Amino acid sequence: MPVARLKRASESSSDDVTTKEGHSESSKIKRKRQSQSCDACRARKVRCARDNPDDPQSSCKHCITLGIPCTYDYQPKKRGPPNLYLRRLQEAAAAAAVAAQHQECQNGDTTSVRSSLTSPRLPTTISIPTISQSTSGFLEQSLSNVVPTLTSGSLQPPRYAITADTYQTHYQQIASSSFGGSHVDTQRSPKTDDSQPFIASSEQFSTYPLYNWSYRQRQPMPPPNTLPPLSYYYRPHSLEDVAPRDTIMLIVALFFDFVYPLSPCVHKPSYLADLHARREERDPLFFALVMSTVASTLVQLPRSYLPMGRHAVRKLAQTCHEASRHISVASYDPPTSMHVVIRYFDCIYHFCEGHDATQHAAFGEAAHIAVTLRMHEESSYEGLDFIECEVRRRTFWLLFGADKSMSILLGRPICLRDEDCTVHFPKELDDEYITPSAYLPQPHGKPSLVSGLNYITRIFALLGEILVRIRMDRRSPPQGQYAKARLEEIQSLHSRIMNALVHAPEPLQLKQSPQMANPSDYSGAGFRQATFAEVKDFFDNPNASRANAQNPFLVMQANLYVTQQLVRFVIEQYRDELEIQIRGAANEQRIADDREAVASDLLNILHNIPIQSIATNGPSLVHKVRFVASTLLDAVRKVETAPATAARAHAYLWDFLSILSEIERNYLLDDDRDATSNGDGMTTLLCNN
Repeated sequence: MPVARLKRASESSSDDVTTKEGHSESSKIKRKRQSQSCDACRARKVRCARDNPDDPQSSCKHCITLGIPCTYDYQPKKRGPPNLYLRRLQEAAAAAAVAAQHQECQNGDTTSVRSSLTSPRLPTTISIPTISQSTSGFLEQSLSNVVPTLTSGSLQPPRYAITADTYQTHYQQIASSSFGGSHVDTQRSPKTDDSQPFIASSEQFSTYPLYNWSYRQRQPMPPPNTLPPLSYYYRPHSLEDVAPRDTIMLIVALFFDFVYPLSPCVHKPSYLADLHARREERDPLFFALVMSTVASTLVQLPRSYLPMGRHAVRKLAQTCHEASRHISVASYDPPTSMHVVIRYFDCIYHFCEGHDATQHAAFGEAAHIAVTLRMHEESSYEGLDFIECEVRRRTFWLLFGADKSMSILLGRPICLRDEDCTVHFPKELDDEYITPSAYLPQPHGKPSLVSGLNYITRIFALLGEILVRIRMDRRSPPQGQYAKARLEEIQSLHSRIMNALVHAPEPLQLKQSPQMANPSDYSGAGFRQATFAEVKDFFDNPNASRANAQNPFLVMQANLYVTQQLVRFVIEQYRDELEIQIRGAANEQRIADDREAVASDLLNILHNIPIQSIATNGPSLVHKVRFVASTLLDAVRKVETAPATAARAHAYLWDFLSILSEIERNYLLDDDRDATSNGDGMTTLLCNN
């Protein structure tokens, strides 16, 4: 055993000697480090091959082959994170330089300071605009307020408080916005700033929670001739920054009179209480809500309702939309129901202005924020106060209906599927009977305005069902017994849509005019001339009667019954396709009769509802009528097989297009897109299509 151990020891010692000799030999032959690559090889990330690496003047083989100069201008950057301390010092120096320029401006050298500090697009002063001055861009006015002004003190709580969301009750006091006032001290750390109480924690806002925006107030003044960050705009504003307060209040009042019955997505008492308490001067997001409300209202109102010209109305609407957009894009987190309402109003604004892509982008934002808030799930409403619950339910179902409307009219995919939604319909209570802690009983015999929203939602739900089936069957057509089963489903949907409004409240029921009982009285030059006279008086005469337009149930009647006929028509179209697929032939006479029945019923609706109530619905109703009327062209073309039916369909079609074109023309705010009516009321815009 000792002999074996000695042998192993000798072997081990010999191995160590060999290893040491190897290390000594390798140390003699050291690998030379590659020198800096040329700029071209560095950009291409290839090895830089030079004949003489020690000669910096020699060109590499790649540059010689490519015929380009071989340069070594690259300077390696310092590793590690940026020096934030140095950046703060630079920002403080820039702020001090700007403050010195302000002081120099006060001393009399205003010309040089104004040329170096401001650009021609950014005025240095703000005057309270009149109606004609409201056309200036909100961006220009925002930049001119270099440092915002806040009114210290407590905000009086509105009548209906909300505890759904919490918010920070402290904010950083900002100095006066005038150039003569003190400037923001950017050298102070946000963690050591002294904050002052904004409002007591016991005071709460209604419907729309005021979130903490104090951290956004710490943005230093942007350097001259640079675009400020998005968070710079998220600060309090006054309505007078955009238009006189009386003008804004007038437009808001018109919103509740004419637009609100179709879009009840705010709580009226809370909204007005916050507006009268000037909450927009303390809560930037509420200011954005007011601006979006005004912009969407201006594009939906007849021009005779406002003491402005067409160009002034369009410019004010654009200014209000831009004001809302600048603030809301900087405040997505945390998301609130107010964000959804703002984007819904923006969607309406872009729809009426003809901005198709922007409209769908705004709708997409609204829908996805709603889904983020889980507004489609009933379980997410636990713990919210009743006002917030109802605002969320109403807003979600408005988005649900808009989704189905765009899907059928524009051929878009369905975004909000009925099977994904568990949220209940809104309570059929008017706003004054909804408080944060209780639902008060609706007076007996007084229908709620929300009942119209619930009935139109049921109709849109049926539209969603038929659209899902149509698109599934086109991808995988049913065969045999499956096709017959599908036909039974479609017939069931047809029965449901025909009876959808049977149990509607009495104010929502369509009244048959005795003088219009015969459908043959619906066409003719006399009817067209009388209708166009009413439309012209409604849109152009400020002293015309507004009783029918201010009746919310008449306005909702037009939307309900026209939408019902639209869904009925879609269902009947697909029912006929399935019957052709199953039986191999179509009953041309029955199909023609069905088309004429839809046209006759739709024209009956237009005749029995006052034209002012129809026109108050705006371009959205026009698109629905046009969708049905355009399909009647198929019946018009079949003159040889059904001459009588074709003649009647042609007369109905002409009346449809003449009426809706005249209404749509009066909603156009762009002079270039406007058209004048001819003798029959048809516009040159229609004749060119």
